[in-house]
Amino acid sequence: MTPFECVPNFSEGRDGEKVERIASAARAVPGVTVLDVERNADHHRSVITLYGEGEPLLEAVYRMMEVASREIDLTHHVGEHPRMGATDVVPFVPVGSATMAEAVRLAERLGERVGSRLEIPVYLYGRAARRPERSDLAKVREGQFEGIRESILTDPARAPDFGPSHVHPTAGAVAIGARPVLIAYNVLLSTADVKVAKAIAKKVRTRDGGLAEVKALGFEISERSRAQVSMNLTDYRVTPIPRAFAAVRAEAQRLGTEVEESEVVGLVPEDALLDAAEEHLLLKGFERARILERKVKEAEERRPGHEAIGTFAARLAARTPTPGGGSASAVVAALASALGEMVLAYSLDPRAPAPELAELSGVLAAARVRFLNLADEDAASYEEVRAARKARKSGPEDPVLREAYLAALRHAAAVPLETARTSREMATRIDAVRERTKAALASDLATALACYRAAAEGALANVATNLDDLRAAGEPVEPIEKALAELRKGA
Repeated sequence: MTPFECVPNFSEGRDGEKVERIASAARAVPGVTVLDVERNADHHRSVITLYGEGEPLLEAVYRMMEVASREIDLTHHVGEHPRMGATDVVPFVPVGSATMAEAVRLAERLGERVGSRLEIPVYLYGRAARRPERSDLAKVREGQFEGIRESILTDPARAPDFGPSHVHPTAGAVAIGARPVLIAYNVLLSTADVKVAKAIAKKVRTRDGGLAEVKALGFEISERSRAQVSMNLTDYRVTPIPRAFAAVRAEAQRLGTEVEESEVVGLVPEDALLDAAEEHLLLKGFERARILERKVKEAEERRPGHEAIGTFAARLAARTPTPGGGSASAVVAALASALGEMVLAYSLDPRAPAPELAELSGVLAAARVRFLNLADEDAASYEEVRAARKARKSGPEDPVLREAYLAALRHAAAVPLETARTSREMATRIDAVRERTKAALASDLATALACYRAAAEGALANVATNLDDLRAAGEPVEPIEKALAELRKGA
């Protein structure tokens, strides 16, 4: 299995609770990690970065789009950034050993599903485009929601690749595609004149004879009374960040203004920042393999697995608050998933593998990764509670500090609840195929099921502890109590 990055953009940048509900839909899918959430009020847009293998990633993005189509109404949406849909664009980006062809296939599969189930017209773009002109996202989004709403009804060139030949009344249309790594990079000017920003954008972008592999627009950032040049560096190896910055600054000075600051939106490849360091510091003969963190990572990757488990066990044994029972439960569930994968690997007929067993093997692999992430998340959530509790002591009646404390407690309860729920689900699925696995592996399967039971029991104990803290703080806990009771009943 190969991993991908996916960076869906949503037309909501002002309501943090809506954005969190969209992101939470992805967090609920085992095997998918939400790496980053960027929200911009002026652009009225959020960029959420996901990482995972193909099947879980498809499920996560689809669930996010379901939430977005309910939560976002484009008929009442006004922002600086061009948009055509509630979920505006969904790019799949191959990383590691993943290929662009695989990313294109993911885009096609998601597009087909979104078009038929959500009844949202889908345009394939970038490397997934089926029409040459649709390789350019700007061309696909031309006219935005309002323009596409009219033209799709009469213009054959506007026919979508999937879905109905009319926009969704409130969720619009969506561009789904595949592309290499892209850097979203903004430069803030010391003027509020958006005409200056637009003139600079036109000067530096590729389509008007500027820098190669650069898309650029000029925007007004009203809350700061400034204009901004917003760029997408579609290949940072061709035009690196320092060159794009220098071009914008030179043109700004020519037009009588200055650059105040710049920002990267979302995540950025490490090499892109190292390019900047090398260019500005004039480093001679610098080898990136000499970077400390890379050397440490290489050393960690060379360590045998039992040593890594030994390290975790040693940290667990230490007189420190984290990691604790919640993290241990998640790690035990990861081991259970690994055992299940092993049992299925031996039970599958390589000449004619049963589709449902092969599918379950993939589900277990994704769950294994998710459980390990939950182990880290559990420790982090406990530290969040400690920090919020400490901060609250400085202002016990401060409503902001109280809400931060309650939010930390809710998160600390949600993490082990997910560990327990997913453990129960995986155990049920493995038990359902028990008769179809090799008899010689019965003890391994029994061990996997026992580990899942232990993981769920330990995680639920952690949920109960956090419930007590929430009750003591006067927070309603009925939904969590109900989930806890259901999971205990299903033990």
